[in-house]
Amino acid sequence: MKTPAKIVIILLVVAAVAAAIVLKGNKSHNAPNPSTPVAATAAESSAAAVADATAKLPKLLDLGANKCIPCKAMAPILEELKKEYAGKMKVEFIDVWQNEDAGKQYGVNMIPLQIFFDANGKELFRHEGFFGKEDILAKWKELGVDIGGGGL
Repeated sequence: MKTPAKIVIILLVVAAVAAAIVLKGNKSHNAPNPSTPVAATAAESSAAAVADATAKLPKLLDLGANKCIPCKAMAPILEELKKEYAGKMKVEFIDVWQNEDAGKQYGVNMIPLQIFFDANGKELFRHEGFFGKEDILAKWKELGVDIGGGGL
């Protein structure tokens, strides 16, 4: 192969890599809002939504990805907790594959990652990996945070 042909091939490869980097950079800027809760539904009453927005509540933040298998297993648990403890605790999910900045912000090393916050936003505990509903409720109790009856 002659030298000019090699140079053209190298330039094409460099251009393709540069285009991929630019496209990936644009994709991360279109990431969803990290404070979007797990499946907010229309069934939530407006009174509960207003009370939730103004009240200082403990929060369970789950950082994961919609395509991660253990994270998928956490989704119905988070949804149950969100419904059963509405007005007593906030439950949020952030997809760190879609929002890489959130992963950096919270120092994610492994997903899923659950972070327990008190009503003032102070981090109380972190757990990496799948965390069952009863384990989550027991952890709140162990931390001395009263989220009300429900599952215990």
